[in-house]
Amino acid sequence: MNILLIHQYFLEKGDGGGSRFNEMTQVWAKEGHQITVLAGMVHYATGKKPEKYKGKHFYKDLGFYKDVDVIRCHVSESYNVNFIGRLWAYFSFVFSSIYAGVFKTKEKYDVIIVTSPPLFVGITAYVLSKIKRVPFVFEIRDLWPESAIDTGVLKNKIIIKFAYWFEKFIYKRAKLINVLTPAFRDKLINDKKVPSEKVIFIPNAADFTLAEDIQKDFDANQFKRDLNLQDKFVITYVGAHGIANHLIQLIDTAERLKDTNVVFQLIGAGMQKEMLISETKKRNIENVIFRDSVPKSEVFKYILASNAGASVLKKVDTFKTIYSNKTFDYMSCKKPILLAIDGVSRLLIEEANCGFYVEPESAIEIEKGIRLMIEKQEDLEQIGENGYLYAKKHFDREVLASNYIHKIKSIL
Repeated sequence: MNILLIHQYFLEKGDGGGSRFNEMTQVWAKEGHQITVLAGMVHYATGKKPEKYKGKHFYKDLGFYKDVDVIRCHVSESYNVNFIGRLWAYFSFVFSSIYAGVFKTKEKYDVIIVTSPPLFVGITAYVLSKIKRVPFVFEIRDLWPESAIDTGVLKNKIIIKFAYWFEKFIYKRAKLINVLTPAFRDKLINDKKVPSEKVIFIPNAADFTLAEDIQKDFDANQFKRDLNLQDKFVITYVGAHGIANHLIQLIDTAERLKDTNVVFQLIGAGMQKEMLISETKKRNIENVIFRDSVPKSEVFKYILASNAGASVLKKVDTFKTIYSNKTFDYMSCKKPILLAIDGVSRLLIEEANCGFYVEPESAIEIEKGIRLMIEKQEDLEQIGENGYLYAKKHFDREVLASNYIHKIKSIL
């Protein structure tokens, strides 16, 4: 198939962050499909534009991967300034990606796949599907606008009303809607009245190939010694440092664990990172280490050299419906999970018996969970193994990517 993927946050090579489609497109290409990606120029976590894009409205990266071409489109760098700036960043991509889709891509595709958030990328998909006369598949990685409303990012009543109207509009016109969790599926079918036959479920996945390749010649204990953490109980968080992640709860917990050898290692970027660093200095908290975003191959080394992985989010109802990306990375690396996310994520680790659930935004409860992990250190290897085996059975990237294509072919 010839696939046009619209993904504002498709990662650069070497970028840290959610890499669902970076990995998915490579699987599709190996299966013989051709993929063109319309992507933004600004990283979702940092809000910054690499130097090579400065002064450009479009940048063609042909052969980004084998049989995967990427066309970078202009996005305003106002993304992390304030709400108006973020809104303009969304719509600047809508305008530039429509232009690129019309004038800088091939004339004919078999299908358009668009992944949200932001919800407004659906405008690009709808317009291009009309122009190119092909169906589009709309993917929901996060319920929007609900998540933006719950976290306080979206407050303007007019924009909220428009977002709900557009959500209904785009769901009606999509040929298929892919959801990443069972809770999303239930929400669409039961609450938003989307026909069940239109909704498919291809969740996030674990990248076993990368994890296994790294471990072939990787000495995790030596890596931990190189970081001078050999005598520490290391809990690693990988991901964005934004409002939704609410990492201040880990800072609060670290302050309560000064009597232990627990160290939190926070890897990533985001609009709250400077605040978090400042807070640890102000409170003289020395058991928190901040690291910049690194490529996924490097991220896995940090995870493999840790005692546990942390998945945390702000305590809002919308986040009870999501699976955290990073949870699957920890599972593929056979690490037990410290989970401060209720709902379907909690059900996942309880069914897999691969971690410890703690009440989100409660430093007291998170502290209790970590102290329990320390007490059960002799069991952690088996708990990590449980997660690996469960993910291998249900969340293998290559299997799910192939299933995705199979579902799409059924509508063509």
